[in-house]
Amino acid sequence: MSYVRRFKHLVSNNSNLRELDSLSNSNKNNTINSLIIFAKYIGVNDEFKNRLKKYGIKSHRPNTYDSFMRILGSNSKSDVLDWYNDAISKLSRNDGLFLKYCLMSGLRRSEAVLSFNKIIKLSKANQLAEYYDSNLECLYHFKYREFIRGTKNCLITFLKPEFIIQIANSTPISNRTFRYSLDRNGIKCRVKELRRFFATFMLQHNILEGEVNMLQGRINSILFKNYFSPKLLELRDRIFKALKDLEQSIN
Repeated sequence: MSYVRRFKHLVSNNSNLRELDSLSNSNKNNTINSLIIFAKYIGVNDEFKNRLKKYGIKSHRPNTYDSFMRILGSNSKSDVLDWYNDAISKLSRNDGLFLKYCLMSGLRRSEAVLSFNKIIKLSKANQLAEYYDSNLECLYHFKYREFIRGTKNCLITFLKPEFIIQIANSTPISNRTFRYSLDRNGIKCRVKELRRFFATFMLQHNILEGEVNMLQGRINSILFKNYFSPKLLELRDRIFKALKDLEQSIN
């Protein structure tokens, strides 16, 4: 909605689509996708796509070189845990708990907000067992439609029951209030980097690439779609060993 509010004028036939070229690659992609959805809603999808084609405007897709340079850059900026520890020292207990949930789950911030609040809501209704399997020690996001969004899905998250209880006894949070809390304390928002850090940390601690993808809602290879059958108890144990190491590195 924010991209549509800012750029909806570009859907009209007399606008100059070159304005999109001034945006960063990620913002450009988000803007194009948002405007295509908006164009469908108002019934001018074909016209808008034809204008994009006429201007030669396409979504940016990282190539091998771009991906390598991102990896190289991330190695020189591996200070996200320093940022995390600084943020934890300044935020309220509830906001700090949410930030820790983002780190330990590897979820996107929007997914983490949904999940954090669902744990609280279901716990108060004595229905948390529907979401959290205490035997497998795993949250079953896939049981709820709001976590299944096509290409951006959220399937399962392994977390210890003590941490789940802490969340259940906390108060709900929202994207807006959390962002305000960061701004008020002079903290730059780097929550997105925690998801990337989680994936890298797991890969370095005996979790397979396909398993990391599954934890982050991606099952996109033929092998994992059709043949891979992980032993969840064994996977859980390896993940908890990695999470223990991660928790020690932030204390």
